Amino acid sequence: MGSTLITGIGSLVTNDPALGAGPLGPVTDAAVVLDGGRIAWVGPAAGAPAADEVFDAAGRAAVPGFVDSHSHLVFAGDRTAEFNARMSGQSYTAGGIRTTVAATRAATDEALDANVARYVGEALRQGTTVLECKSGYGLTVEDEARALRIAARHTDEVTYLGAHVVAPEYADDPAAYVDLVTGPMLDACAPHAGWVDVFCERGAFDGDQARAILTAGAKRGLTPRVHANQLTEGPGVQLAVELGAASADHCTHLTDADVAALASASASTVATLLPGAEFSTRARYPDARRLLDAGATVALSTDCNPGSSFTTSVPFCIAVAVREMGMTPDEALWSATAGGAAALRRTDVGRVTVGARADLVLLDAPSHVHLAYRPGVPLVAAVWRAGVREV
Repeated sequence: MGSTLITGIGSLVTNDPALGAGPLGPVTDAAVVLDGGRIAWVGPAAGAPAADEVFDAAGRAAVPGFVDSHSHLVFAGDRTAEFNARMSGQSYTAGGIRTTVAATRAATDEALDANVARYVGEALRQGTTVLECKSGYGLTVEDEARALRIAARHTDEVTYLGAHVVAPEYADDPAAYVDLVTGPMLDACAPHAGWVDVFCERGAFDGDQARAILTAGAKRGLTPRVHANQLTEGPGVQLAVELGAASADHCTHLTDADVAALASASASTVATLLPGAEFSTRARYPDARRLLDAGATVALSTDCNPGSSFTTSVPFCIAVAVREMGMTPDEALWSATAGGAAALRRTDVGRVTVGARADLVLLDAPSHVHLAYRPGVPLVAAVWRAGVREV
């Protein structure tokens, strides 16, 4: 792979305060050199070194590749009817997950793999260069393990979510299902994952069950993540902070104590907000402003899944976060790039700095603010991932 000089960038967001003012570290009239899958040089275009190839951005804006740290892509089936019912006045509960479980169990490996490939490609075309993917729609030892194997073909960020909901076979004995998730299922799944997650919520797993599942996963080398406080106030956020989870995801219903806990743990536990879920369920949006003002680290992700947030578009989530959640365009972009990287505990992505992975998104716009200013418009003009132009 030869080096590539991307020059003529009208406005470049680096997320490196050493390169420009504020958290976004903007550089105007900028250039970037990609070499060997890494960023080799960043700065004003007038001082750019030579490279094997030159790409002229023609004054467009460029931003780091989006880092989507929460998705559920290994599934089969369709839940259009459920969405239609919600939009007709019915409320959302976690029960719809079982519909997808039945369809996923019945699907072939080839069908599931094709589905993941389709949605990863869809996300890439919208600027997502790093994507986390969970299991959680198998809920048997065999189906959870195969979900993780399939996810691992498409991403390095794979999460074991056997504790999505209690499997239907264990509806009358949830304790036995927790034993399965922390025992034989964990044994089969741990070799294929880097993270362990649990849906800590009424209708799924309570605080004690979630603690047992996350602790067991941690003993097998999996770092915790938590679906926390999506539908109601509950123990999820406090548990995430206590156990040093990389992220507490959703964070829709928070007490003052929850906000304080996330602020105090801002260097270790990220509050990952998923506005697609509230958009698709007509629920109350998370209050990002409250978290940011308290000092919490915030990420924005899609929560792509067939039931409650069927979108792979990070730009859409940025627009919703700005319009509905009290974020500025700068804050939303940072949260969808560097914030997502923090939620995955990575320093090599989510920023455009020397040594980082060469992930860059060119926008057909003069500024990153257009991501919120022009919602629904396909603004991504080109995407480089690990130095390769993919879009």
